[in-house]
Amino acid sequence: MQTNPTYTSLVAVGDSFTEGMSDLLPDGSYRGWADLLAARMAARSPGFRYANLAVRGKLIGQIVDEQVDVAAAMGADVITLVGGLNDTLRPKCDMARVRDLLTQAVERLAPHCEQLVLMRSPGRQGPVLERFRPRIEALFAVIDDLAKQHGAVVVDLYSARSLADPRMWDVDRLHLTAEGHRRVAEAVWQSLGYEPEDPEWHAPIPAMPPPGWTARRTADVRFARQHLLPWISRRLTGRSSGDGLPPKRPDLLPYEGPAR
Repeated sequence: MQTNPTYTSLVAVGDSFTEGMSDLLPDGSYRGWADLLAARMAARSPGFRYANLAVRGKLIGQIVDEQVDVAAAMGADVITLVGGLNDTLRPKCDMARVRDLLTQAVERLAPHCEQLVLMRSPGRQGPVLERFRPRIEALFAVIDDLAKQHGAVVVDLYSARSLADPRMWDVDRLHLTAEGHRRVAEAVWQSLGYEPEDPEWHAPIPAMPPPGWTARRTADVRFARQHLLPWISRRLTGRSSGDGLPPKRPDLLPYEGPAR
């Protein structure tokens, strides 16, 4: 890997994590770590180009079918691929199929970029992570093996204590806050060989007194009504939050930076 490299283009592939939920902008769109990373890279490379093919709710099979070949054809210097976590959260998950699809994606993308970036996604502390931890860690083992075989960089967000803190997660408990996305951008930035801007991005955030019983129950009720019940409804009806949505930034074009 280069030290303080000068990459000229970036393509991001994935689901809601890469789309940028829940780093919400005033116009209702999402920013997220990939936009923040692209802005930093663009500041180092005039004419820098960026595409983000991510769509919320996508499973790894959909990412392979809809995004991978498009990304490979763009011939970007850097491609980021984050996928498979949505599969592990489904009641029925065929991990052998997830492994095979991830392998297809990496084998297709790695020859068509200077640097492929994979990730061990962050996990919020709580019962959901504990329930699905074996599947999630099996997914990460596949990612580690593929990275070794194909010279990809693995950004380990899973072991970052700061990103496990519930305060880094939005009220839906599935997506990072703006501060969480900033830290992810920093992690990828450093993994690509750039000089750190925040060497302590992974450090735990200062402790605060836990919320009281009433505040916790109020938050639980709001979460169930606004996020959990709609999520269950989509699973039962076979729908996805990303149905009908286009890629976030479908063309590899010059990038000046995200809105603020």
